[in-house]
Order: sequence, then structure tokens, then C-alpha cells
Amino acid sequence: MAHVVAVYPGTFDPITLGHEDLLRRAARLFDRVIVAVAIAHHKKTLFTLDERMEMARGALADCPQVRVEPFEGLVTEFAAAHGAAAMVRGLRSGTDFDYEFQLAGMNRALMPQIETVFLTPSSQYQFISSTLVREIATLGGDVAQFVSPGVLARLQDKVGRR
Repeated sequence: MAHVVAVYPGTFDPITLGHEDLLRRAARLFDRVIVAVAIAHHKKTLFTLDERMEMARGALADCPQVRVEPFEGLVTEFAAAHGAAAMVRGLRSGTDFDYEFQLAGMNRALMPQIETVFLTPSSQYQFISSTLVREIATLGGDVAQFVSPGVLARLQDKVGRR
């Protein structure tokens, strides 16, 4: 029997409880989910690629069917190389939908055999974004309710405890 693989791409700088929520739900839908952590040369990340991958692995250690892998270049090519049937994307708002709908169309044009599956986060996570978590943490705010304890410790080490 074939295993259905999905890829959930992102920068995960850092991985948030919103990401974890989507990944745990995707893991119930697919046999294997690959967290594709973007090398992200175009973005200035707070955490290195290795740190982002370690945080994701730590946060999802209880999900044996979830793997964390780095990727560079087109995510459609990464997904195809890993035998993925689907790409998982999160939608928090209408703004996300407009962007993600366009991205899904482009990805379909590039790799028609890979479907895009949109998941919405649980209501308590709908407003969380890595960007806001980084900003709040950098300004000395408490982000404990937005990230797992391991990620919180790394954030506090990175931006300095205040």
C-alpha cells in the first residue's frame, strides 16, 4: 500500500504553536508529513537553518510520522523529489487566502500532480505568526503562550532575557 506524503513548507523562524497545530492535524490526514524548512537566503532570519530545524524536531518529537528536512529552491521540486502528493498550507485570514490561492495556482502550473491542501488553525492560534512572535520577544514581551517551551527557551537565549 502506498504511503501518502505531504510537505508543509515554511521558514519556521521560529516554529509556533499555530504551525504545530496544523502539523499535528496534517499528520492525521497523511501517512507522512515533511516539514520543509526553507534555507531562506532571501530573508534575514533570527535563527540559523540548523536552529530552526532543531526547534521543529523538538516541538514535534511526539509525532513519529513527521520529518523535518531543509529545502532550497522550488518547493514543488522538493515535494516531487520526496514523493509528496500534497502540499499543506495554513490559512489564518482572507489576506493569507489571497496570497496562498495565487501560490497554489503557480505551484499547480509547475507541478500539476501535487495538490495544495489548506488547513485553518484552531481558533486560539489564528492570530499567531512567527514575525509577530519574533517582534514581541525582541521587544521583551512574553511569548510563552505562542510557542512550545523549547522554542521559548531558544528565543529567550537569542534575544536576551529581559
